[in-house]
Amino acid sequence: MLPSARPRSWTFEGRIAGWGTASGRRFVLGTWRNSPLGSFTDVMVEQPDGERILLAPHAEIADFVASTYTFDRTVLAPVLLRRTDADGNSLPDSAATMPGERWSIEAGPLTARVTLGSRTVLGWLLRGVPRRLASAPAFTHLTDPVARVLFRGVRTRGTAGGGRQEYYGATDLRRLVSAATLWDGESLGPLRPLSPPVRFGFGSAPRRPSVTDLVTTVREYAP
Repeated sequence: MLPSARPRSWTFEGRIAGWGTASGRRFVLGTWRNSPLGSFTDVMVEQPDGERILLAPHAEIADFVASTYTFDRTVLAPVLLRRTDADGNSLPDSAATMPGERWSIEAGPLTARVTLGSRTVLGWLLRGVPRRLASAPAFTHLTDPVARVLFRGVRTRGTAGGGRQEYYGATDLRRLVSAATLWDGESLGPLRPLSPPVRFGFGSAPRRPSVTDLVTTVREYAP
């Protein structure tokens, strides 16, 4: 049973993109417009041999993420993400995602260009849930059993590193329809499902390449 003391809590509002490549490398990118650490983007990478790498823009972010998830090594490097619409016009972080939107990513050894597609059926259902309810940690008592059935490896609540609890409140879901991904300048091949599931924490991103809008809550209970 969890202690009754009020937990320390952090809330992150943003998006997660997950995709695989023909090379076997799999990527989970988080881009956070509102967080206790400011606005930032980080990338989690799992190599074909199972090595888990964190690409983070500076040590403060790397320390927090690595204390919540599990990695074999960390690379500190600028992590830059630029959003543009189908016509190449820049989009602000606050803009809603849209079909044909493109993300350009530069992060140490990683260069990627990904394109978003249409909203999924689940995305439409998520849009119908009041945002305040969808983002509430208590709501994950309902969404977690559904996620486990619909998406292999996906969880919306669980135990994170450092004795923390983590809750994912999804508010939208779009397909990711293309990705040109390079690692140290070498092409990783065509877009592939995120399979097998990545192993950074208690749950993976969906197998089908996608972009999820969400609010993530991390809580740390006093011992």
